[in-house]
Amino acid sequence: MKEPATSAALALGDDALVLSHRLGEWAGHAPVLEEEVALANIALDLLGQARTLLSLAGDEDELAFLREERQFRNVQLVEQPNGDFAHTIVRQLYFSLYQQSLYGQLAAGDSPFVPLAAKAVKEVTYHRDHAEHWILRLGDGTAESHARAQTALDALWRFTGELFQPVEGLPVDFDALRDGWLAEVTAVVGRATLTLPDGPRSGAWTAGAGRQGIHTESFGRMLAEMQHLHRSHPGATW
Repeated sequence: MKEPATSAALALGDDALVLSHRLGEWAGHAPVLEEEVALANIALDLLGQARTLLSLAGDEDELAFLREERQFRNVQLVEQPNGDFAHTIVRQLYFSLYQQSLYGQLAAGDSPFVPLAAKAVKEVTYHRDHAEHWILRLGDGTAESHARAQTALDALWRFTGELFQPVEGLPVDFDALRDGWLAEVTAVVGRATLTLPDGPRSGAWTAGAGRQGIHTESFGRMLAEMQHLHRSHPGATW
């Protein structure tokens, strides 16, 4: 792959890898057994995407376990801590709506990402449906679930602007991606009787710098946990 495409594969692969790890943290802690299985399956889908993408950029194990924090190119949204269940669901709603549109564009194009995107868009459709189902239940449920969902929507909103920063080597219309995402997320949140913060032209919508290797405080702790076993036993095999 040419260098821009390799950089794009690294960015998308890091997104999937980091969110997969975050969802995996729910193992043994999900509110019900069915959700433990659902979140684990979504995490495995994302891990499969990450392996494919990182293998396009180099050795997948070295890229996952031996890079330093500043070398990761994931958006800051996916590294945010799980918080309560509503927080996790809102993070998943924001990201899966983005991924569904992103992979839809890539699958219809002509790039090295077409085979991955054609498969991943089907997986992400399930991820989106799962998040949408839960945001509707939480938003239109009890006063407590409604309040928690609204708090999560507000807290994570500032991390969504980064999703639509152009990535070199990624043949995607990011303006169309942003406009379509905004329309869809607004519709879903409205159906859930919840309210989105102001749109991208307001101060509430900011873009992070995860693509440039600048991450939030919680990411360093998560990365240390994710890489601990591999770094503690270099060269070990099963």
